[in-house]
Amino acid sequence: MIEGRIETEELYVLIRKRIIQLQYQPGEILNEADLADEFGVSRTPVRRVFQLLSTNKLINVVPRYGAQVAPVDFRRMKAVFEVTRELDPFATRLAVERITKDKIQELQEIVDRINNYHIETDYQKAIDDDEKFHEIILESCGNEWLQDILTSLHHHTERLWHYCESYFDSIDLFSETLTSILEAIKNGDSEKAEQHSRDHIDQFVSIIKSEML
Repeated sequence: MIEGRIETEELYVLIRKRIIQLQYQPGEILNEADLADEFGVSRTPVRRVFQLLSTNKLINVVPRYGAQVAPVDFRRMKAVFEVTRELDPFATRLAVERITKDKIQELQEIVDRINNYHIETDYQKAIDDDEKFHEIILESCGNEWLQDILTSLHHHTERLWHYCESYFDSIDLFSETLTSILEAIKNGDSEKAEQHSRDHIDQFVSIIKSEML
C-alpha cells in the first residue's frame, strides 16, 4: 500500500506510467478492488482513473468484467503517427520562434546525456530524455491546444518505444536526430528544425517496419 493520501490526479499518473512502461502488460486485466487496496483509496477514484485512461485509449473498460490494458495495435499506431508526423514538426517550427535561452540549454543538457548513453544499459534513460526533449518543445511552442493533443499521443508512442525495445541496437536514433533538431533551433532555422523532427519520427517507424516484416 502507498503511504499517505493519494489524489486522483497522482493516481492517474502512476497507473498511466505503469501502462506506458509495460509494468502492466497489453491485454492485462486491472482489478479495481486490488488497486484501491494497493493505493489506500476507495474504488471511486480508481473508477475515475479508469475513465480517464479509457478516454485516452490506454485501457478498455469492459462492463462487469474490468479494465483491460489496451493492446499494442499497430494499425492504431499507424494512425497516431500520421498525426504526430504533421503536428510534432509544426510544434517544433513554432518553438524555434518562441523558445527561451534557458530552454535551449535544457535541450543541450539532454542531448549531452544521450550522447553518452549505451543502448544495452541506458535504453530507459534514453526514452525518458527523449520525452523530456519533446516536452520542452511542446512547452515552448506557445500553443496549449497543440501541446495537449501531442502530449496525449506521446503516451502511446512512448509505450511503443518500450514495446519495441528489442528492435534497437544503437543509440543513434536518439542522439543524431535530436542533435540535428537542437542545432536547427539554435540557428533559428525553422524549416530544418521541422524537417529533422519529421525525420526522427520517420526513422523510428522505419525501424519498426523493417523488424516486423
